[in-house]
Amino acid sequence: MAWNFPPRYTGRVKIALAQINPTVGDFVGNASKIVRYAQQAREAGAEIVLFPELSICGYPPRDLVERTSFVARNHQVAEEIARDTAGITAIVGLVTPASSKTGKSVMNSAAVLRDGKIALIQSKRLLPTYDVFDESRNFAWADSQEIFCQQHVPVALTICEDAWNDKDFWKRPLYGKDPVADLMAAGGKVLLNISASPFDLSKPEVRQKMLAAIARKYKVPVALCNQVGGNDSLIFDGSSIVLGPDGTVMAQARSFEEDLIFCDTEKLTGDIHPTLQGDEANAYAALVLGTRDYVHKCGFRKVLIALSGGIDSALTAAIAVDALGAENVMGVGMPSPYSSQGSIDDAAALAKNLGIRFEIIPISDIFSSFNKTLTPMFEGLKEDTTEENIQSRIRGNILMSLSNKFGALVLSTGNKSELAVGYCTLYGDMCGGLAVISDVPKTMVYRLSHYVNARREIIPTATIEKPPSAELRPDQKDTDSLPDYAVLDAILDDYVEDMKSASEIAQAHGFDIALVRRVLAMVERTEYKRQQAAPGIRISTKAFGVGRRFPIAARIEVQ
Repeated sequence: MAWNFPPRYTGRVKIALAQINPTVGDFVGNASKIVRYAQQAREAGAEIVLFPELSICGYPPRDLVERTSFVARNHQVAEEIARDTAGITAIVGLVTPASSKTGKSVMNSAAVLRDGKIALIQSKRLLPTYDVFDESRNFAWADSQEIFCQQHVPVALTICEDAWNDKDFWKRPLYGKDPVADLMAAGGKVLLNISASPFDLSKPEVRQKMLAAIARKYKVPVALCNQVGGNDSLIFDGSSIVLGPDGTVMAQARSFEEDLIFCDTEKLTGDIHPTLQGDEANAYAALVLGTRDYVHKCGFRKVLIALSGGIDSALTAAIAVDALGAENVMGVGMPSPYSSQGSIDDAAALAKNLGIRFEIIPISDIFSSFNKTLTPMFEGLKEDTTEENIQSRIRGNILMSLSNKFGALVLSTGNKSELAVGYCTLYGDMCGGLAVISDVPKTMVYRLSHYVNARREIIPTATIEKPPSAELRPDQKDTDSLPDYAVLDAILDDYVEDMKSASEIAQAHGFDIALVRRVLAMVERTEYKRQQAAPGIRISTKAFGVGRRFPIAARIEVQ
């Protein structure tokens, strides 16, 4: 039913968007940020300030919402924030008890805080259950939503996914209802959306196009306030945005950092802050932010990285320094009998360029001792990947010993291409608390390394130009076991990201079908490795981890 709005309605409201970086469960810290930004917005003349989805408790809280004390704390903190933000309407995200018959005890909600109290609770209607999302596991959905008035303006308030089901924009909408359409039919003149929309390289453009289509369709301003920061594998890019009724951008927040922007829905003016352009810039910023937040939110300050002289460890170290500062990063070289002097020199040059501490711990004697100990059991058997893996696992043990002694988190350095086909060693080079580049294909590792060197030479040219090698046996090259990375990454992108069959991939690229099937078989038989890997930072539409769920004990036919 449409509302009867006051005759003095002008359609004008001054809005602030406060994209903050919350930490899951840190009610005190999150509330402090909310109050501080709300006060800044009020002092700047805003009438309403938006905060991200579940900003009070942090997103995603996952099964924490099953704890009654956690849910109760949400409401308590919301009331405290309301008292501390009098003089401005603040919209915050929180978990609230559910009264539905779904069997779920809580809802994903937004609270409208006004005049020192909670004036309205609006709950999410569309609960995503795909890719990294599993909200139906935890939350009950709302049956309906309502309009509220701000300065006599009828405002439609939605939460993240509620705005992602426009049947005129999406070819195959996921839900049978459209909260935006319902709120617009009820008389909404401004659409607000509080979000925790995870980043991937395609997301900012898709998000803006979708919101612009909604703005043009209903001829209203649309404002989306998005969370920023890293929480476990997920990165939130911020990039909060306000679009005018014609779909043009009238306000834009920065990418990958906290920000506060303002807009006027009558004058259709607002702050335009710079955003990053290009895949390399966005990917690198996401990896830096994800590394910084994971390390700090897990209570660490320092990290350890095995520097082999190869490009993967070099890129990981560059990211770590930009995330944490050179004084908090230590590189460790662990040459074996097969490590080239060039690789040792490249690792040392990288450390010098980055200004980090670099220690060399040779493993040849330890490796010899292992071999001697195992000789009786291995007598008569040829050397194979067993001996290669021993070297990797020696290095893993050394890193974890240093981690224990110095309280530093180990960053593993494997890339997505290697992880996809199992070209990595469990309890060896896979050791670590965070797999920084595990969602970065090898070909992009090279692109990002050139991006790093655009400022000055940080990663030695020799590291970039030499053929990639694990250096675990004489004259070893990655191409001894794998296709050229340009070919491998094209196959993996089609298979992992787009779920294409072997025949479709071979036909699309002109690849030999036997080669494609061999690669896909490698992907399928190494699922057990990926599910034991450290969490990685997600920058693609289909990263290994929570958004890709496959069985381990299975026999998959490669078609």
